[in-house]
Amino acid sequence: MAGIGFELKKLFSRRGLFASFRAYGYAGIICTGPMLLGIVLLLGVMFLCDRTGAPKQSRELLVCMITYTLLASLTVTSFLSMVVTRFIADMLYEEKNEAVLSSFWGSTGLMLIAGGILYGIFLIFSGVGLIDKFLCFELFGELIVTWNAMSYLTAIKDYRGIMLSFLAAIAVTFLSGALLLFLGISHVEALMAAVCIGYGIMLLWDVVLLYEYFPQSDISAFLFLRWADEFLPLAFTGLCINIGLFAHLVIMWAGPLGKQVKGLFYGAPSHDVPALIAFLTILITTVNFVVSVEVNFYPKYRNYYSLFNDGGTIKDIMQAGTEMLDVLNRELKYTALKQLLTTALAISMGESLLKYLPLGFNDLMYGYFRTLCVGYGIYAVANTMLLLLLYFTDYRGALAASVIFAVGNAPTALISLYELMQKSDWRPAFIIGVPVGFVNVEAAKELILKTDVPHIVNRGRKGGSNVAAAIVNALLYQIRPV
Repeated sequence: MAGIGFELKKLFSRRGLFASFRAYGYAGIICTGPMLLGIVLLLGVMFLCDRTGAPKQSRELLVCMITYTLLASLTVTSFLSMVVTRFIADMLYEEKNEAVLSSFWGSTGLMLIAGGILYGIFLIFSGVGLIDKFLCFELFGELIVTWNAMSYLTAIKDYRGIMLSFLAAIAVTFLSGALLLFLGISHVEALMAAVCIGYGIMLLWDVVLLYEYFPQSDISAFLFLRWADEFLPLAFTGLCINIGLFAHLVIMWAGPLGKQVKGLFYGAPSHDVPALIAFLTILITTVNFVVSVEVNFYPKYRNYYSLFNDGGTIKDIMQAGTEMLDVLNRELKYTALKQLLTTALAISMGESLLKYLPLGFNDLMYGYFRTLCVGYGIYAVANTMLLLLLYFTDYRGALAASVIFAVGNAPTALISLYELMQKSDWRPAFIIGVPVGFVNVEAAKELILKTDVPHIVNRGRKGGSNVAAAIVNALLYQIRPV
């Protein structure tokens, strides 16, 4: 995170519960704000649909349109997000703040053009109405700018302004959605327009904050492309992480659970809604990682490399290295324990709480929710290790780790993955297939064993998320010994 650490250290230096709450709130909004906003708005849209008697077809199409647009924008921006973050960090370190704002518009412009062409082609042949196509394209453009802006907002110390933009977007979306429905506009158009208005408010607010903090200059808007050339593994790491995080949705849409909602819009409602809720369980680890690294680990990291680069004694360097690794191991342990607790609470209390939400949960959806909570928990801890590889500038190791395709508990995911490979030329770099169970488990594993893709698959009915996690951890340790 390019500049968030300075503000976090200042906030945590103050005593009291309120100061800690402000620090975690700041980290949470910076790290997860737009994605959290997307989930909150999607759940809010489903709530309004339920309360206003929206037809099932309209509700499913609306969810598909928002989900597709979210994933498309995240995929486009993921290729440059880590490169841009590295560029911003270097500019701030060298006190060249005047180069930051122009690069924002340069990177945003490239992503809007490239992503707009690709998503525009999809929308042309999508089979939805002209107004729906326009609203999807408008939301896509707003999301591109918003995702990219968050990389730059890490250097902004006005966390109150960022928080207000987040809350304003939620409030405006619900108010405008209710108003448009009251005026008699159809559910799909009314609520898509409301989401566009909400993200538009956040976009404008964030851009104003950027202009207040960073000076304007005549420096080339494409200076950051030199960093893209130098740190190309970072670009592919960001892309692979995004694909790994959301690929299971696409696999389910193409598999037995998928259904055609309209035109090219497919969905798997019994899987997509639980996945949306389960994703929230990793936010604790995301925020905790940023706080623990910036506040506890980074000072030790900086001290070690300062001694190493500035000619410290061997004794001091070894002592600093030991202290750095001790802090790193401790923070990783606490992060894993916090995620374990969060996952356990979500699994044990999820069914009791979700029944009060108008999401239509049934026994199958509760089962997917529990499985996905475990899967996202494993991802959260593994992603923390991957980010630490980036911290130590092991970009190739991080890239190798990001292309591992791990399948833990869902044999249907293995089957869908096999079907997808049979229908196209796409291949994952690596597959870990160790699902547990009795239905289709052995058959699913045999399908993967027939492929030419590198894999680790166990025969029989045994396996599970703990086995998948152990395999991933063993591979990560081999990539970079700790």
